[in-house]
Formats: sequence, structure tokens, C-alpha cells
Amino acid sequence: MSRLGIFGGTFDPIHVGHLRAAEEVREAATLDEVRFVPAAAPPHKDAKHLTAPAHRLRMVELAIAGVPGFRASRIEIDRAGPSYSIDTLRAVQAEVGPAVGLVFILGWDAFCELHTWKEHAAIFGLCDVVVMTRPPAPVALSPDAIPLAARKSFWYDSSSDAYRHPSGHVLTLQRITALDVSAASIRTRVATGRSIRFLVPPAVEAYIAEQRLYRGPEDAAR
Repeated sequence: MSRLGIFGGTFDPIHVGHLRAAEEVREAATLDEVRFVPAAAPPHKDAKHLTAPAHRLRMVELAIAGVPGFRASRIEIDRAGPSYSIDTLRAVQAEVGPAVGLVFILGWDAFCELHTWKEHAAIFGLCDVVVMTRPPAPVALSPDAIPLAARKSFWYDSSSDAYRHPSGHVLTLQRITALDVSAASIRTRVATGRSIRFLVPPAVEAYIAEQRLYRGPEDAAR
């Protein structure tokens, strides 16, 4: 394995939008593997309003079971304290060794908040970064979108349509298929008794029903 994608999120629940996005990035970035990393305690969200980490991890495992090139990781669930991406990237690199290149995968909304993350400028020195975007998000990445603390470190390479970092890593924008589905809408559908068929994999749909997840009135509101 030479290129490993790290795709983090709450995955509450994981759905077809996550899966299709990961597949398109895997293909475009020529990744040998994509690891889905459910966050146990995301610093920018109130963990009290999240489904238990064990449930979210299990749904990821069920969603990608048997899918070549996809793997679930419990690295943040097993680590105490807030789920900081910089800590995860460092731990994964230590695990796989320097010969494996890491590719950090995140959505446009998360990228726009990157300046609030722990040691966010250091992320670009550790790995390539792929920012997923779909309409109405921008079709191109401008220098102004790069967090200020890291902006001066990058230069634009027109031949590859990427921003290059002194470390040798690159920052790119990946347009993905626009699927109008969100975890929030799925939770609301379950809470109000509507179908989620074809919005999540069948195994995830069955698990949600079996465990009676998202049935409370608070799930329709969050």
C-alpha cells in the first residue's frame, strides 16, 4: 500500500453520499485504501447529541463490509479525549510508516472551518489534502480559501490544478456527484416514521431498525 486515504466524520449515520464521495476520491486520487474514521468526541460538536460511538462505528463496518479498498477504523473511538484530526494523522503515519503517503479527505464545509482546528497548519505538512465539493460550493480553490496560517506556504501549480506545499504535499479540490442526502435528513425521516431505503445501505437500515436508533423526538430536531 502506497497511498492511504483518511476520511473522518461523525457518520451519524453513514449514508450513500459518504460512500459515493469516498469512492470517487479513491479513484481520482489513486488510493490503495480509504479508512473511515468515526469521531468519538468531535471538538466542534456536542457529543451529548451524537449517537453512541459504538453504534456509529458498527454502521460504518456494516456499510463497507466486503467493499475492496474500504476499511473502518476505531482509532478515535479508542483514544481518550477530543478527536483531533492532527492526532489521528500522526498516529496513522506512525502505524503504517513513512513509505505510505496519507491523503486527508474532508468536505468543503469542514475545510472552511479548518482554521479553528487544532494545529491546522501542520496538517498540510503531514499529508496531501483533498477537499470534496459539490454544487453550490466553488468549482475551483482560491488562495483566499486556504487558512491564513498556512496560506503563504502554498504555491499554485497550473499543470496539476493543485496547490503545493514545501513538504511536497498537495492541496486539491475534488468535485463529487451531488447527492441530496444528509445524515440529519435521515435521522429526521426515522424519527417521523418515513422510509430511508436507498439512502443508506440495507445492512445499515436494518441495524437502525434493530437498535431503534433515531426514534426520539430530539432526533427530528437536531
